[in-house]
Amino acid sequence: MSLKSNLLATLAAATLATSAFAQDTIAVDDAYARSAGKTAKAGAAFMMIENTGETDDRLIGVESEASARVELHTHQIDDNGVARMIHVEEGFVIPAGETHMLKRGGDHVMFMGLTAPFEQGATVPVTLIFEKAGEVEIEVPVDLERQDAGGHGTHSN
Repeated sequence: MSLKSNLLATLAAATLATSAFAQDTIAVDDAYARSAGKTAKAGAAFMMIENTGETDDRLIGVESEASARVELHTHQIDDNGVARMIHVEEGFVIPAGETHMLKRGGDHVMFMGLTAPFEQGATVPVTLIFEKAGEVEIEVPVDLERQDAGGHGTHSN
């Protein structure tokens, strides 16, 4: 086997091992996306992210072709009691053996500059990027009718 063949085989094995690690340690459940309507320029996605691994991980980024920009956001209450969304550049820690909720009124994935309207029943391709687990690709169903049990409203920027 040539050096080039060995290198390609090693690279392929490392790539497969990283994908297997992500699938073995990170589980995404109850994901859904929504926007305020057909003319909305922004939308959001919510989900439960479970880290079944033995070490903490961190969701450090997100990518999607559904919008011009995709960021990790949370809500922050100012001194006047007004909630506003802020970009969380450092991402969200997903503790070992625990679940982190991305939910309305809290941490979430924010889509800005939608390339097409979010339509009920469609899916949004999303790649979650973790510090240790690497990339996890998911299809997030659009659910414009879902009501939040906490009573939070829709997101806008």
